[in-house]
This record gives sequence, C-alpha cells and structure tokens, in this order.
Amino acid sequence: MNLRRLRAFVTVAEELHFTRAAAKLFVAQQSLSKQIAELEEQVGTLLLRRTSRSVELTPAGQVFLATAREMLACFDRGVAEARRVGRGEQATLRVGFVVGAALELTTLILSEFTGRHPEVRVELHEFDFSDPSAGLATATTDVAFVRLPSSARTLVTAPLFTEPCVVGVSAAHPLSSRDRVRVQDLLDEPIAIGRTDDTVWRDFWTLAGHRGGRPARNVVETHSQSEEVEVVAAGMACNITPAAARRYSPHPGVRFLSIDDYPGSVVAVAHRAGQLNPLVAAFVDAATTVRDREPDILRAIQGGPSPADRPEGAALR
Repeated sequence: MNLRRLRAFVTVAEELHFTRAAAKLFVAQQSLSKQIAELEEQVGTLLLRRTSRSVELTPAGQVFLATAREMLACFDRGVAEARRVGRGEQATLRVGFVVGAALELTTLILSEFTGRHPEVRVELHEFDFSDPSAGLATATTDVAFVRLPSSARTLVTAPLFTEPCVVGVSAAHPLSSRDRVRVQDLLDEPIAIGRTDDTVWRDFWTLAGHRGGRPARNVVETHSQSEEVEVVAAGMACNITPAAARRYSPHPGVRFLSIDDYPGSVVAVAHRAGQLNPLVAAFVDAATTVRDREPDILRAIQGGPSPADRPEGAALR
C-alpha cells in the first residue's frame, strides 16, 4: 500500500467524481480507476460504489477514509518537520492537555524534556471538555496529558497516577455538612458534566456504571471548568471531579465530599497508536522518569489531603 493510492482514494472520496478527481491529481482517469481498484484489493473490501452516474463511499470506505486522511496528514507533517530541521530550524513537539494536565508533575515533566532536548520547541495546547483526548483524536497534537477513561481506542497510554474522585456540591446542599458519601447517595442528584461526544468519558463522570442501565435523572452540560464551577455553586447540580479540585479551583460556594466506593481517575501521557516518533518517545520517557522519581508527589496526589487540610473549592477535570 503506497501513499499515491491513499491520496487517490482520498481525492475521489472528497470529489465523489472520477473525472474531477483525476484532473485534480493530474492523472488519466483510467490510471486513477486502476489505483483505486488496486487499493481495494489490498484492503480486501469495496471502498467505493460506482455506477455510470454516481460515486459513493461504502460503509467500509467511510471508515477507511478517516484512517487514510490521518496517515497522509502524519506523513505530510513529518516531511514538513524534516525540511524545517534540514534548514536548521527547530523541531516542534505539540503537547496537548486538558484542565489540570498532570497536576504537580506537569512542570517537572516539561522541564525534564526541555532539559534533555533544548533544540526542540514545545508548543502547549489546552483543550476543553469537548475533547478529552486533548487533540490526539484529530491529530492536532503529537502527545498529550489525558484523563482516563476515554472512548478513543487508538491511543497508547502510559499511566502517571490514579487520583481519587470527589463530588462537588453547593455549600447550601443537604449533603454539604458531610465529609464522605457513597455513590448511592448521588444517583438522584443532577450531575454537571462537560459537553463531549466521548461517551466513555461522559459515562464515568455521570456515574453511569452504577445506575443499572438507567440514565441520570438530570444532566447539566457545561462548556468549561469555570462554567461548571458556577453551576455547582448555584446549586443547579453537583459534579464528580478529581480530588485536585480542592487545591486547584477554590470557590467559597462549593464543598467537596469524598466518595468511598467510586474508582479513581487515571492521568496518563498518551499518543496515537503507530505514531511513536522519536520526539514523542522522548517525551513519554521524560514523563515516566519524573513519575518514578517523585514518589512523595505521587503519594500526595493519590492519597489526597487530610480532612483538616481540605479547603473549599470547585470542579477540576
């Protein structure tokens, strides 16, 4: 399978017309048809359905189109990066993260990587709740700090730590006088959740696995962390959130309660499967090196502060 055939397929899929696609690629239509046929033979299934009047993608073709686009985009980025380095310019690593990144490990990891590779320019890209993959799903980033679980099946992850989950409630909520709750205490509560198409991520933060197949009674979708904080403070909903919210997002109108019987959230450094280039591999190595070198920080993150040390605060996810 070669890049020429992939480009031919993507162009035909976008144009849905062999004559226009052939003109765009500067090849004869007969040659283009042959490339598509050879590609379909290699893939082992029909990708395009052709008649005398129309061209359309088969279901298999729709799935393959996304992969083909990603492969071509990755190759093109690699060529561009190689040319920049060849001209003496800096190589660039795009690092994505969602709110909180890797908490107290974030700065240490970035410092470790840049110390090892001062010739590399690091670009940081923050993503909101709508993309828990922090740009990896769309190939916007090369490597990312992500919070699991996620429905993105093409990600390779190296866990850094598992953080306990807490529930944020309004200071006026009947549960606010308690230090601890169980999941059963929360199943009838409205839940605030960041708006996203990642159903696995959404299910985790709305306690879906404990509802016996029943949906949450009321889900309040938010677009940002600050919006979610205000929703909770106003008593419109509670939210399931990492314990780091206690120290990272204080708000006088929100209190945190430990959840005794709910699993923690795993924070990992991740990249796309098949995209472990040397810079990504070096970043993952720097991240795991810092993780293994800082047991005290990990203990604090994974164990959380004592009840006497808990300030009031709001959601962090």
